[in-house]
Amino acid sequence: MTRPTGRPVTSYEAAGVDIAAGERAVELMKSRVARSRRPEVVDDASGFAGLFDASAFLRYKRPLLATSTDGVGTKVDLARRLGIYDTVGHDLVGMVIDDLAVCGAEPLFMTDYIACGKVVPERIADIVGGIADACALAGCALVGGETAEHPGLLEADEFDIAGAGTGVVEADELLGPDRVRAGDAVIAMASSGIHSNGYSLVRHILATTELELESEPGELDRPLGEELLTPTRIYAQDCLALTRAGGVRAFAHITGGGLAANLARSLPPTADAVLDRSSWEVPALFRVLQRHGDVPQAEMDKTFNLGVGMAAIVAPDTADAALRLLADRGVPAWHLGEITAGTGSAVLG
Repeated sequence: MTRPTGRPVTSYEAAGVDIAAGERAVELMKSRVARSRRPEVVDDASGFAGLFDASAFLRYKRPLLATSTDGVGTKVDLARRLGIYDTVGHDLVGMVIDDLAVCGAEPLFMTDYIACGKVVPERIADIVGGIADACALAGCALVGGETAEHPGLLEADEFDIAGAGTGVVEADELLGPDRVRAGDAVIAMASSGIHSNGYSLVRHILATTELELESEPGELDRPLGEELLTPTRIYAQDCLALTRAGGVRAFAHITGGGLAANLARSLPPTADAVLDRSSWEVPALFRVLQRHGDVPQAEMDKTFNLGVGMAAIVAPDTADAALRLLADRGVPAWHLGEITAGTGSAVLG
């Protein structure tokens, strides 16, 4: 359609925004989002807000709401390059909801935000579907989200994702550094891979060495790209199960900064965590990246989780039971170290 002058009619579509494609994406994702529903979710006929029935908090004496927000970082670039989109949605939930688990909070609901250069309905549905599936695993509801088309700012195949989550914990059951004592045990829970931190270094290694996403290093049983997109393990329900069993003092979600730095955040200023590096074998993917990228061990330690995605600090007499519970839940776990008197540091020796 043109104006009488012969110039094209100015429109949102001409500016690069396809409203119909967005509506199609919503239709494609509906059934998967519904699988994450909790009984407390209340429908908002307008669709402008997500509603959650707060009367569920009446069973608490003093409910504390916990909230967290995060993204997936430059891992989305690898997803874009490989054309695999559902796993980064799973990563987003792990990054957001497992932060809530650290204080002992039960995850309740989550919202997401996707910015893209062009709405491709199937791609958006894959991303949101991955978020919804992971929310179901974490026990929280995906109550809403937003997809924004940014033509001119992002290329047609570029996108980024972020999310926010809310949980609840009883005030006198709040976990954290004030509960930790010398003599406590540190339990490691295995990661599923790199999770969602350190991908700028990964991409640098890919750009400066012979490694490629299609590479199949002998230590890996599948192409490097597939290994790098392994979704983040979600620990929320495992952490809650440990907490209910008793003896948990604190958790540490091992994200950016590595194992020692994140564990130190869960220590009081009067205690140290002494961790045994020989207690586990670092997964092959990390060894491949370190060797090909010639990355110093200190840099590996502060960038990657090195195979530990979550750590629990527990009373010493409950450590064995905690390991059995995690094994029953299918989470590889081991005795990582001890808490000693100190100055609030975690030492990986």
